[in-house]
Amino acid sequence: MIGKSVALSLLLVTLVCARNAQAGVLDDAAERYRPYAIEGIGSALSGARDLRARVAAKDLSGARKAWLSARAGWERSEVFTAGFVPELDALIDAWPNADSGFHTIEAKLFGAGQTDVEADTDALVRNLDELHGKLRNMALPPQGLLDGTVRLAYEIGESKADGGEARISGTSLEDMRNNLAGVEFAYRTVFEGALKAADAGLAESVTRRIEQLKTIVAARDLPHVDVRALRRSSEELVVALQAASVKLGLRRPTLEAQSR
Repeated sequence: MIGKSVALSLLLVTLVCARNAQAGVLDDAAERYRPYAIEGIGSALSGARDLRARVAAKDLSGARKAWLSARAGWERSEVFTAGFVPELDALIDAWPNADSGFHTIEAKLFGAGQTDVEADTDALVRNLDELHGKLRNMALPPQGLLDGTVRLAYEIGESKADGGEARISGTSLEDMRNNLAGVEFAYRTVFEGALKAADAGLAESVTRRIEQLKTIVAARDLPHVDVRALRRSSEELVVALQAASVKLGLRRPTLEAQSR
């Protein structure tokens, strides 16, 4: 009886040690995501500053190009924005009821053909600059990054396939591509190595679904995107990543952003 108790205790200790070691591996991997986050928001900030200059010069064509550039950097970063900085996310990228940020500016530049967005552009630069400054010391827990990866993978198939947020500027397909680039980078940088060690078959399943999505969004324009295949592959990726959470010792992600 005593021997069985000792064996059980040793097993529990072994399991706890293994779980702690896995957590350490993921924490280290999450730090490797930080430069990507800094670069993405830095790119958005650079584009927003150029946008401000173009707006001041009443250069509509240049302002539109700068908006598109800023938008690309933001879309690559959405793995972490809603969950880690919800207040700034709401100021920068609120939709559909936007009274600030990208979509307020988009409506005037692309919809009305106007450049009277000085105050909105100043606010966008200010908010992106604040976020860029926070990123060097912001905690990046693996759970939060997995939650954001799953949420964004779902969003690609469900809210952007029919035109999504950027109907006025017509960038929804490019948004999906940038979102997917963010999803892929987060997965490969933070989770793929640990998942391969725990369940190589499941890791391959995640990779296969990412590649399927990349093929789908490589369509030449939005009308040529196979929407049914997009939604199916998006949902399959979500399910695979949710299954991966168990193997990684993390909680099962939900589809709602959780503040960190």
